[in-house]
Order: sequence, then structure tokens, then C-alpha cells
Amino acid sequence: MTVFLLRRLLTLLATLVGASLIIFLVLDALPGNAAQTLMGADASPEAVQALTVKLGLDQPLATRYLHWIAGMAVGDLGNSYAYGTPVAGLIMERLTLTVPLAIMSMLITVALALSAGIYTAANHNRLGDVSVMSLTQVGIALPNFWFAILLMTVMGLQFANLLAGTIVIENVFYLPGLGRLIFQSIANRDLIVVRNCVMLLAAMVVIVNFVVDVLYAFIDPRIKVHNL
Repeated sequence: MTVFLLRRLLTLLATLVGASLIIFLVLDALPGNAAQTLMGADASPEAVQALTVKLGLDQPLATRYLHWIAGMAVGDLGNSYAYGTPVAGLIMERLTLTVPLAIMSMLITVALALSAGIYTAANHNRLGDVSVMSLTQVGIALPNFWFAILLMTVMGLQFANLLAGTIVIENVFYLPGLGRLIFQSIANRDLIVVRNCVMLLAAMVVIVNFVVDVLYAFIDPRIKVHNL
């Protein structure tokens, strides 16, 4: 079990490093200058250059990447170019809306399932009751360990997907959540905010996958043996 967990943990770390490299390089390749965008088109080249140096945008790619990784390791995500405040504070503030939105989506899903159960009880021996009961009988016939695994691949990943999917909802309805922050930061060329927000979403998906893998091993020991 120790070897299995170690291998999965190393895979988790390698995936996070790979994701961070891709996110950093893709965002850095975007056209335009963040300092120029912040100061406006009429700013003098000297002023733009001074802001570029202040923001550290004149440093080599490798230096900026390592500085970003080192900051994340200690919880320092840097300061927003546009807002002038710590990125960690901005993200936490927006998550207070995004996370409840995702949780509400999960609750609605559960409510629909309960409604289906009530519907079958109210329509006993009718077509609707037979249809729903047939599906539930299939669920009963499934092995318990397999059904538990399915509830985790579905429920665990579904929550991560819902959390990322709120980005669209927030922008459609102008809700001040994480998704809205990402779009505003892209428009402002506030790359440090975009970088950390996207990395957060990627990390959530990777970590959920890791947790699901570990739970698999506890439920079905054959997975541990196969991976060893």
C-alpha cells in the first residue's frame, strides 16, 4: 500500500508540475505587454519600461517561473497587476461565491433524485413507476464495491467539473466569482491572476483524481496488486 501511495503521489506531483509549465508558457506567449495595457496606449516608453521592471516582467522566463513556483509553495501568489492587492486574497474572496454555486448545483442534482423517488411512490404500478424502478433494480444488481467506485468517478469528478463550469454561469449572469475574475484579468492582461486561477482549477481536478485513485485502492485491493 505504501508503494502504491508513493507512486500515486509522485504522479500527482509530476502532473501538477507539467500543468504549471503549460499554463505558464501558454500565458506568457500571449501577445501584448501587461505593463503597456495597464498604463494605456498613451504612456511613454520610459514609464512602460519602469513598470515592466517593477512587475518583474523583464526577467528571464525560467526566473519568473521558478519565482512563481516558490511563491505557491509557501502560499504567496504575488500581487495583482491591475488590483494591486494579493492574488490569494482575490481568489479567496471570489471562491466564496463560486464554491457555494457549485454546491448548489450538487444539491439540485440530489433533489432531482429524491423527486424521482417520490414520483415513483405516487405513481405506484404505473408506467413512470415501472420505468424508474427498473433503473433502480439495475443499481441494486450491481456489486456494492463497483457501485461505490462509480459514485466516487462520477461524484468526485463531477464536483470538480461543476466548480470549473461555474465560470460560464458567472459571466452570463455577471456574478462576481472566480470565473468573472478570470475573464476580467484576461482583459486587463493581469497574467499573474489568470495564471494562479487556472492553476487552481487544474490542481483541483488533479487532486480529486488522486483522492479517487486512493479510495479505489481501499475499496478494491486488486487495484493495489495490479499497480504494484
